Amino acid sequence: MWHEYINATSIDEVVNILAEKKGRARVVAGGTDLILELERGVRKNIETLIDVTRIPQLNQIVLDEDDIIHLGALVTHNDCAASKLIRKRAFPLARAAWDVGAPQIRNRGTIAGNLITGSPANDTITPLMALGAKVTLVSARKTRTIPLKKFYTGVRKTVMEPDEMLVDISFPALTKTQRGMFIKLALRRAQAISLVNTAVILDLKGDTVKSASITLGAVTPIITHATKAEKFLAGKKLKDKNIAEAAELAVKSATPIDDVRGSASYRREMVRVITQRALTAIRDGKEQAGMPKKPILLVSSNEADFSGQAASEFPASPIQTTINGKPYTFTNGYNKTLLRLLREEGMLTGTKEGCAEGECGACTVFLDGQAVMSCLVPAPRAHGAHITTVEGLAKGDELHPVQEKFIEHNAVQCGYCIPGFIMSGAKLLEEKPDPTRNEIEQAITGNLCRCTGYYKIVKAIEDASKN
Repeated sequence: MWHEYINATSIDEVVNILAEKKGRARVVAGGTDLILELERGVRKNIETLIDVTRIPQLNQIVLDEDDIIHLGALVTHNDCAASKLIRKRAFPLARAAWDVGAPQIRNRGTIAGNLITGSPANDTITPLMALGAKVTLVSARKTRTIPLKKFYTGVRKTVMEPDEMLVDISFPALTKTQRGMFIKLALRRAQAISLVNTAVILDLKGDTVKSASITLGAVTPIITHATKAEKFLAGKKLKDKNIAEAAELAVKSATPIDDVRGSASYRREMVRVITQRALTAIRDGKEQAGMPKKPILLVSSNEADFSGQAASEFPASPIQTTINGKPYTFTNGYNKTLLRLLREEGMLTGTKEGCAEGECGACTVFLDGQAVMSCLVPAPRAHGAHITTVEGLAKGDELHPVQEKFIEHNAVQCGYCIPGFIMSGAKLLEEKPDPTRNEIEQAITGNLCRCTGYYKIVKAIEDASKN
């Protein structure tokens, strides 16, 4: 898929390579969108990938002295969902991040990558647009900061130039008088693209709206403000009549399409419904209902430590990694996914390929302490990393408790998806040894069972937690 892969260690290094390659290079962080775009030919003529995951401090979420929140380029969706600062001062973003994909996707996918992909159905663009976010772009020539509302020129099109890297996302933190909510409507609870989504932020004085910010996703080519609804609400009380009128006005800002997932008329009606629900929830103080206080991340630790590690290039260098506690050196496979590296070069075939699109979870492994979909991870990301596959869970002849309970409860069924379920269950018990049933269900939202036997799977994980 790529001819050259570079693990960069500084922003200067990245922008110099981008300038040199003149449009033939692409920055990769999570890769959950980019890998699929390359496989499908959406991104053409890309010869070099520049991995930025080893650059220090790009994974930070900070509040500056001007009450501005900054997200580094490596901040993931799970980072936002778990951040106390984001949950308190930018709740619509935390909720949107939580609604993206499943834990394995949220562990890899970055907010910056979501913005750059530029799909109108991408969930985090909607709240960031409502929050008045800006993005900072750096190249060897200049640094510029652009309001997010001017970042997009069309569907999956931005003003970014080929030699630029997005290094910062910034937006004002919500004040004490502001409250907000994000609602996503999709065809299933997890691993689904938005049919419609909305972010609503109100500045309130008592029960009166001083100002409103309402943005709509998946119903226009570029995520947009519902300006008529925003203007209508200013100076009005949040009575049922006014909420209903604002919701009707929001529909006037939507220009949805018909596709296989839903009709345009259905989407327009759902714009009205979810806008009304969001406004009502904010009025009633229920905007955080349904958001877990401590979401399941499938992260037990962050084992990654790239400090002092020099930049590396592939295929010029071998991939040196640790898998299941043993050192491995790969001289081939640098242009594959981690899934194919493990199976075809490492002969570790316990990790399965189901969809190769990050949908089924059969390829789940642990990468530096986090559960990830290995089909969406570039193989050279393994360099200097610690990886655990299903083969590494047992201790000699002693099975992991989750493995034992899957056998005891006949949860194995056809067996194909089971390695992924076991990996998710094992990581859950590392993160939270005594999970509730709801937390078990959260943990396996990224794993698909085609035998439809989730009851035994949930029971097996539940019983394993008692050990």
